[in-house]
Amino acid sequence: MANPTQIEQITERVDRLLVRHEELQRTNALLAQQVELLTHERDSLKSRLGAARSRVDALLERLPETAMPTSPKDPA
Repeated sequence: MANPTQIEQITERVDRLLVRHEELQRTNALLAQQVELLTHERDSLKSRLGAARSRVDALLERLPETAMPTSPKDPA
């Protein structure tokens, strides 16, 4: 049997497709895990940014009111 039969060729192709499918499932699971981790990190950073903004706003409220300096007018 030098030439594989058509059924043997189909069987080999199906086997390769099954292996590829398993690889893609593992890759997809890893990518889903990365997305979840990055989503949590993004949410944490957004929360920290909001807290920092609140602190800056509170500090700005404590600054005394001062008159805005006027720029010297150009003699025309």
